Amino acid sequence: MKRVFSWIMIAAIPFTMVSAAAWASEGAAEGGLGGFLPIVGYLLFFGAIMYLMVFLPQKRKDKKAKELMSSLQVGHRVTTHSGIVGKVVNIKDDVVTVESGVERTQLEIKKWAIRDVEKPIEA
Repeated sequence: MKRVFSWIMIAAIPFTMVSAAAWASEGAAEGGLGGFLPIVGYLLFFGAIMYLMVFLPQKRKDKKAKELMSSLQVGHRVTTHSGIVGKVVNIKDDVVTVESGVERTQLEIKKWAIRDVEKPIEA
């Protein structure tokens, strides 16, 4: 869905430039703000589209990641961005100690490197 909207935005840029230039030339011949207002309108419109398609989803993603990190507790199973899977043994500021593998190797990982958290099933 995002890819389709991105291509629509890219395809609309040349049309916007041509039509804005045409209106600007008409406004320049008349004098005043006639050529300036359509350009401002286009900038506001595409700025709003960009905000809705780029910045808003990123804010939602950041908020979700922050909630995920704040709910992290000892005993939860985590997966890192590099693919390491293990159980949280200790949490200290922004460093998480993860126990992984058959030999129970303990790794210190930054919180930002954690991709997914699985809470243990309580019986």
